[in-house]
Amino acid sequence: MVTVARLLNLTLVVPELDKKSFWADHSGFEKIFDVKHFIDSLQDEVRIVKRVPKKFSRKGGFSTMAMPPVSWSNEKYYLEQILPLFAKHKVVHFNKTDARLANNGLPIDLQKLRCRVNYQALKFTPQIENLGQKLIQILHERGPFVALHLRYEMDMLAFSGCTLGCTNEEAEDLKRMRYAFPSWREKEIVSEEKRSQGLCPLTPEETALVMQALGFDRETQIYIAAGEIYGGERRLAPMRAAFPNIVRKEALLAVNELQQFQNHSSQMAALDFMVSVASDTFIPTYDGNMAKLVEGHRRYSGFKKSVLLDRKKLVQLIDMHQNRTLPWNEFTDAVRQAHEKRMGQPSYRRVIADKPKEEDYFYANPHECLCEETKCDDLLGPRNSRQVR
Repeated sequence: MVTVARLLNLTLVVPELDKKSFWADHSGFEKIFDVKHFIDSLQDEVRIVKRVPKKFSRKGGFSTMAMPPVSWSNEKYYLEQILPLFAKHKVVHFNKTDARLANNGLPIDLQKLRCRVNYQALKFTPQIENLGQKLIQILHERGPFVALHLRYEMDMLAFSGCTLGCTNEEAEDLKRMRYAFPSWREKEIVSEEKRSQGLCPLTPEETALVMQALGFDRETQIYIAAGEIYGGERRLAPMRAAFPNIVRKEALLAVNELQQFQNHSSQMAALDFMVSVASDTFIPTYDGNMAKLVEGHRRYSGFKKSVLLDRKKLVQLIDMHQNRTLPWNEFTDAVRQAHEKRMGQPSYRRVIADKPKEEDYFYANPHECLCEETKCDDLLGPRNSRQVR
């Protein structure tokens, strides 16, 4: 939205955050991000204000128009369809702003501005930054660690319809939750089909098996970067048996240190985000927004190791191993081979014409910001059919 405001030469109001999701976190933007830093660091690019000026209120005779911009839109859409709306309404409220700007085809200066916002202007509040750094220091003092974004949480399972390992009662609870949220449009879901398509987060048991195949041993320190795991310790037990050195922020910090963040899932997630970016290895079990953003930050920080799991391939291999048609040594070889080029190495974004949802997300791999344009081929490799299609 900063980039859109810059393109249209408009004033941006500090964003509001969604407060109606499953997590029901009422934290405002200012409770998570340093607003002064956000405004000051971008003042040479775009004017940002904390709230809509009174002269544009209803008392002033203006009616704010609310709308969601069309997803994956380019310059032409904003210049030809959105800009004229401001001439009429003066203020337009974009009530949905995720993935509303195209991944590709934008001028280099706009792409670099997106990176400047993401990697420099957006900074957590001092309270979050200080506690996050303390958490990172504690983990590093204990040795190298893996940040595991174990997306086996109630909202993820309900939304995706993935119920492998759940009891019948749990599966029904998840289904009821899905129906309770009108915004979750897909209601009747066949879990087995979703899983076979690679559209389910790995279960804790599957994750443990894959990590063992990738060569992580029992001594590996694993930080669980996630909310409450559905099924609690019962579901984590098989993974904890394979990897006893599993830790969470609640066990590493004093109760009073976390107290100010309790019941604020977005602020707790900010701590997990910081740890994930700083970890020696990052492994997400589902490629949601947080996983993609962490991946991009780790690329920006020097292409730190991120194991980007090929879930569709993995569930095939796991099933073959568990039905005893694929011995352990062949299973490990296949898992490692499938992920040789999925470790967050330098590469160009994958472009799929007319299918932006299926191509690589800008914030997961903002390659324009990772090298000088004239030297990109040296770092990322030549543009060829394997990388851009």
